[in-house]
Amino acid sequence: MIDVTGQISAVRRRVGSRVLEAGEARVVIVSQTYDTEIEDLWDACTNPERIPRWFLPISGDLRLHGRYQLQGNAGGRIERCDPPKSYAATWEYGGNVSWIEVRLTAEPEGGTRFELEHLAHVDDRWEEFGPGALGVGWDLGLVGLAVHLSSGQAVDPQEAGAWTASDQGRRFMVLSSLGWYEADVAAGADEARARAAADRVTAAYTAPAAEASSEL
Repeated sequence: MIDVTGQISAVRRRVGSRVLEAGEARVVIVSQTYDTEIEDLWDACTNPERIPRWFLPISGDLRLHGRYQLQGNAGGRIERCDPPKSYAATWEYGGNVSWIEVRLTAEPEGGTRFELEHLAHVDDRWEEFGPGALGVGWDLGLVGLAVHLSSGQAVDPQEAGAWTASDQGRRFMVLSSLGWYEADVAAGADEARARAAADRVTAAYTAPAAEASSEL
């Protein structure tokens, strides 16, 4: 499906922290540059007919202050929209609320950089799994976007599922988790705690389907 090593290397991963009114929060930032114009990438990220071609089926009112719902996943409210540069929304899943912001930037030498920031309160899941709890899933999303933009075709959900369960897919998850461990340490996390959290993320994502954790 993809060049695993090339895709892992093409993505930049960062971890940060913020203090909100409700308490401490962490920020996961993932970015990749794609060989396409900013208008095309904006359309891929905001067109309800195109989003399912690389991510998940989506419903709702995809306008400022409208609500959206990703099939079997998060929903939320669109809080800000500045086409074709950025949008921000709540990310509501499992009774928890976090926030995402997508930023698109035309690169001087061609192509467009996609950057996604996911801000979440520190909770038990973060303490257990670290940034990989969010980051590995977004890495998988960027895989779908890369395949869609390079081929112009929709990603087949069955093929994507089979790839995720394959040896190549598991290797991708291992390398993604390692990348988030490295980003966590670079942001100042204790190495031993970060490694333990990354190991739990890797185990959750690479377990057989019948045993996989439903937490991530």
